[in-house]
Amino acid sequence: MVGHVRVVIARNDVTLLDIARHYDLGYNEIVGANPGVDPWLPGAGARVVVPTEFILPPRPWKGIVIDAPERRLFYFPPVTARHPTPRVYTFPVGIFQPGFPDPLGMTRIVAKRRMPRWVVPADIRAQAAAQGDPLPAVVPPGPQNPMGELALETGFPEIYIHGTSRPWGVGMRPSHGCFHLYPEDAVTLFRLVRVGTPVRIIDRPFLVGQRNGLRLYLERFAPLKVYHPHGDADGAARAIARYMGATQQRWRIDWARVRRVAAAGEPIPTPASRGSAPLGRLLAALPAHAYRYRPYGTDANDAAPPPPLALAALAVAVAVAPAPVTTDPAPPVRIPHIW
Repeated sequence: MVGHVRVVIARNDVTLLDIARHYDLGYNEIVGANPGVDPWLPGAGARVVVPTEFILPPRPWKGIVIDAPERRLFYFPPVTARHPTPRVYTFPVGIFQPGFPDPLGMTRIVAKRRMPRWVVPADIRAQAAAQGDPLPAVVPPGPQNPMGELALETGFPEIYIHGTSRPWGVGMRPSHGCFHLYPEDAVTLFRLVRVGTPVRIIDRPFLVGQRNGLRLYLERFAPLKVYHPHGDADGAARAIARYMGATQQRWRIDWARVRRVAAAGEPIPTPASRGSAPLGRLLAALPAHAYRYRPYGTDANDAAPPPPLALAALAVAVAVAPAPVTTDPAPPVRIPHIW
């Protein structure tokens, strides 16, 4: 696990989406963490939970890993002599619409493209025409191009990780297969990633992690499909069992709490081991700080994060402790609490 949850007090002219983008979160994360708060008009003085704490995806931690239900990308750069400590960068993404092919599995980055043009697939043109909004065969580079200004091409046909002209779709399901980044995150990732970087796209609605072996945490995200085979309480139990088997560690589990998380789901790591304080009590105890930054406005590509910059835009990687030498295929996770 990396990061920590914080709480801010909204001002009268910002939306939850403004706060989400400032802290490098997607729509699903900020709205899911604040049930009952109007995303467009939270109101002056509203207490807003900012869920900038993340359970890392299952190993291997190499290259780009995208957990589609979480709508979040993790990038694990290579360990080098200059950077001997493993690191991770993480960014929210918009993902594919229901009904479109799920680009799940292993691939690589095969090209990096600046100011890409969008060659519109025939099925998308047909859909747009049927909706009364026809598209040209090719959309040239520019502010109306849905691919934004920077794109990483994967080995999956017509699947890119790219910026967007519609940043408020990050954390939603707006695409026909590609993964959408905030424009500022596209800049950061484009600089970091090389051609040949491995890409692993997974479907894990439940994530399990720990803090220094003391407590076990569970996160639940909306499954990609209504009848997901592992999207219910049984799926949560299987995820916990798989994690404990991989780490060779054991916790006494509060199964009633696990069932509540599986039924409701919040994009915040929730303590799942017995004796842990409930999430609501932990959130209520957090100090709240005034959110002092102006709204972003509507111009996606020209909008700049108000200072201080969002964590990802600062390009400050989170250190990930190296795994101990072991014959276990999934060694214990040891993540320092450093954000």
